[in-house]
Amino acid sequence: MTWLEQLAVFGAGIAAGGINTIVGSGTLITFPVLLAFGIPPVTANVSNSIGLVPGGVSGAYGYRRELEGQRARVVRLGSASLLGGTTGAILLLILPAAAFKAIVPVLIIAALILVVVQPRLARWVKERRAAGTDPAPEHGGLILYVAIFLCGVYGGYFGAAQGVLLIGLLGVFVHEDIQRLNGVKNVLGLLVNAVSAVVFTLIADVDWRVAALIAVGSIIGGQLGAKMGRRMPPTVLRAVIVVVGSIAVVRLLMT
Repeated sequence: MTWLEQLAVFGAGIAAGGINTIVGSGTLITFPVLLAFGIPPVTANVSNSIGLVPGGVSGAYGYRRELEGQRARVVRLGSASLLGGTTGAILLLILPAAAFKAIVPVLIIAALILVVVQPRLARWVKERRAAGTDPAPEHGGLILYVAIFLCGVYGGYFGAAQGVLLIGLLGVFVHEDIQRLNGVKNVLGLLVNAVSAVVFTLIADVDWRVAALIAVGSIIGGQLGAKMGRRMPPTVLRAVIVVVGSIAVVRLLMT
């Protein structure tokens, strides 16, 4: 890659780190950028997953106050994320590259739909919590555990908009402040990326220069997202994600 391309990847890492902390769709920024620079889809996905781990740590640390008193919840749901992330990462590596190329456009489209409908989903979750007519187990029960596992499988395989899925599920099944749930979401997403990164490091073909650029950028973005994310216009953020993700779909279908 040229210096300009490396700078673009670094910038995409900053954006992804911030977006993951706020919304959870950062891969829709970094993945298309890597494809644009000619990196094979599976290598791009693997390198991106590894690079976003430090950003996940940064974002989770930024939400440390909201995580206070939630250790039991994080441990319980985190075990589901670890199992799911490991399963998804293994599926990525054992399925042929052609399968990934065929499946990912569908996953990106599904992720983009989730990003678009997130405001409506958030309103529904808020109304449900305000009504308080549907008592739920403290940590969401078995249904939430299985759903978090399936999110982990998706996150280990590809992961775009995994955070949107997680915050939606947590909001439905756990009666808790949305900012505290966002802190849990950041930890669960981090666990999926981290366990996937371990698997990929041991087995997969990683572009370490790309991973390093995204890692440094995502650390910065994670802190920015935790501190200033609530001030960003969500409509603009979603619009950028949808445009970039749509470009990724077109590029994948044309190659």
